[in-house]
Amino acid sequence: MKTAKWNGVVLAQSETTVVIEGNDYFPMEAINQEYFKESETTSHCPWKGEANYYSIEVDGKVNKDAAWYYKTPSKLAESIKDHVAFWNGVTVE
Repeated sequence: MKTAKWNGVVLAQSETTVVIEGNDYFPMEAINQEYFKESETTSHCPWKGEANYYSIEVDGKVNKDAAWYYKTPSKLAESIKDHVAFWNGVTVE
């Protein structure tokens, strides 16, 4: 079981994640939506495509753009469609 935590709260938990480039991508249904706020931030990966971000909010503290996902990943990255990955202080164990 993989668990993503930040600020003492479980953000996501799943028996199955997809690991790409050392990042665990959690299925969208495994995240605790109450902590996720859509961000305007985007970035581009040459082989995965356009990434969108969520900021995480727990007990009034915000971790800006700490989670990302690909709405429409490239053919090479189809395995992470509807999955979310974390960084910026979020621990995954």
